[in-house]
Amino acid sequence: MNLGFPEMIFLFLLALIIFGPKKMPEIGRQIGRALNEFKRASNEFKAQIETEINNLEVETKNQILPPATPPVGTVSSGVERPELPAAPPEVVPAHSVSESAPITSISKTADA
Repeated sequence: MNLGFPEMIFLFLLALIIFGPKKMPEIGRQIGRALNEFKRASNEFKAQIETEINNLEVETKNQILPPATPPVGTVSSGVERPELPAAPPEVVPAHSVSESAPITSISKTADA
C-alpha cells in the first residue's frame, strides 16, 4: 500500500472517531505487539532455513568423490592410443540411382 501523509492523517482521525481517545493507546500497543510477533516469527523461519542450507553444504563437502580416470588415448591418461588396422577403401558407385527404375515425373493439369 502506498499511503501518503494526507491519507495517514485521515485514517488516524477516522480511527480516533470510531474508537475514541481512551482506546487508541491500547489499540496501538496491540498492533505493535502483533507486528513484533510477526517479525520474530519471520526471523526464526529465516534462521531455520539458513541453518538447513548450511547443513546441506557441510554434508556435500564431506562426500569426497574419487578422482575420475581419464579416457584412454588422451594426454592426461599417459597411455598411448592403440593403433587400429587400416580400413579398406570403400567403393562408391558412380550412379546413386538405380538404372532399372528410371524416375519419371507426371504433371496433371485441370482443364475446365
